[in-house]
Amino acid sequence: MSVPALRAVELTKRYGRLTALDHLNLDVEPGEVFGFLGPNGAGKSTTIRLLLGLARPSAGHAEVFGTDAGDVTRAHASLAYVPADVALWPQLTGAEILHLQARTGRGTDTAYRDELIERFALDPSKPARTYSTGNRQKVALIAAFATRAPLLVLDEPTSGLDPLMEREFRTAVGSARDRGQTVFLSSHQLAEVEAVCDRVGILRAGRLAEVATIGRLRGLHRCEVTVSYTGTAPQLSAVPGIEAVESAGDGRLRFSLAGPPAPALLALAAADVTALAVREPSLEEIFLDYYGTETAR
Repeated sequence: MSVPALRAVELTKRYGRLTALDHLNLDVEPGEVFGFLGPNGAGKSTTIRLLLGLARPSAGHAEVFGTDAGDVTRAHASLAYVPADVALWPQLTGAEILHLQARTGRGTDTAYRDELIERFALDPSKPARTYSTGNRQKVALIAAFATRAPLLVLDEPTSGLDPLMEREFRTAVGSARDRGQTVFLSSHQLAEVEAVCDRVGILRAGRLAEVATIGRLRGLHRCEVTVSYTGTAPQLSAVPGIEAVESAGDGRLRFSLAGPPAPALLALAAADVTALAVREPSLEEIFLDYYGTETAR
């Protein structure tokens, strides 16, 4: 049985009377891309600091490939970290910063680094003080991906990137997965998480609301079904799993469906159905189910 890349056991952090993280239990498996979702104030940044040994837990503990996260030197030998707010040495150029990080870190695949510089359209000759937020983010991402570290911890990694660069980021994450690296991705970008992650955890007010694959998470929630028919409308009001049946006009019905589809299909088979369309919920809709009217930021 493999050792988890990241493990949290009853991980708790209190600041006085405020509980920022409440008994978090989580395993992130080697080689998976794990998405960590939650609005501002949910405890995501606190969780990352605890997982990286940058803060001391009030209770519980965290491990990186079986090493206590509090042993920062050993734990960080297996990972590369991109913070949400990237700060660079203002007088150094991008190339000098990447060279410095390569010399002081766990080593760098220089050929891959050069490829990433080109793909992310970074001008490494400019001093960091001239870089925009997006370009500072590019430097940090290039440095992290080029380490080939077994674990990449990425906190809001695409902040400031334009859509083309977000696509390059997703490609780099996919390449990391193909090489067997683990990626822990904390993000507000729901489309990003949906596109690249194998599993996702949703954090709410310091507690883990759900951990599941993207497919299973969608399966826990309702999909929207639209049927077109001729003649008598299908009788759906008493069918298990069907709710909110409404007329969509022009011989069409729309309803929501949860659970096994067999009862709905049997009911539809008894009618003269000419077309059927099923729309799965997006990750954003699932996310909003957990947070009601809170903004998924």
